[in-house]
Amino acid sequence: MRRAIYPGSFDPVTNGHLDIIERGCKLFDEIIVSILVNPDKQPFFTLEERSEMLSEVLQNISQGNCTVRVDSFRGLLVNYAVAQQANVIVRGIRAISDYEYELQMALMNRRLEPGIETVFMMPAETYSYVSSRLVKEVFQLGGAITGLVPPVIERRMKEKMNQG
Repeated sequence: MRRAIYPGSFDPVTNGHLDIIERGCKLFDEIIVSILVNPDKQPFFTLEERSEMLSEVLQNISQGNCTVRVDSFRGLLVNYAVAQQANVIVRGIRAISDYEYELQMALMNRRLEPGIETVFMMPAETYSYVSSRLVKEVFQLGGAITGLVPPVIERRMKEKMNQG
């Protein structure tokens, strides 16, 4: 079985993330979409909310025999990958600046766990500039995010903003 980990904050999940997952399903039998729990960051959505939203939007992704599931982890990604018996880490690359950071991480991960490969995937051109951070910033400043996130995510962001 070719099992991959697609780690990230997914705060919120974007159409760029979903594009990577859909295309990753052509390469892997299973993709574990893993939410990184980072105690140093204050997320817009809680871990539970992100997990719930990911599960909801991933219901529509079906590519052949690929299974997609949602999980979360703390600590070193390679330790988590070993525990999940995954042999690949999938990372999205949007720009050269992403590549420099991701290359460092991939090389360190390889040093820590040589049996795990990192696969870089570029999102569709439509989403090449989209990041969770940018989506949140545009949203919080009153800009339109339609088409950057699934409609259910946009609705949840509006609900969350109205709660605060």
